Amino acid sequence: MPIGPLTMFAIYVICWWTVLFGVLPLGMAQEDQTPPKDGAQWGAPVNPNLKKKFITTSWVAAIVWAIAMVLIYTGWLPLPRTGQG
Repeated sequence: MPIGPLTMFAIYVICWWTVLFGVLPLGMAQEDQTPPKDGAQWGAPVNPNLKKKFITTSWVAAIVWAIAMVLIYTGWLPLPRTGQG
């Protein structure tokens, strides 16, 4: 095994955060241009759908992670060896 489980988990976390920033703006539109009266920010969405976006992020990140693992295990994406020289 070229990498350990902790490294695999770390790669998944990096994939998850990267995908999250790509998924967050999806579905956001400026439908209402009136000034907010309840103290909210102008750019704040009325319904951000965060639960749906986190679920979408998780399965897309799993696919990206699986592709990265295949590339690592086949040698197309070699990682530097540590420890024994």
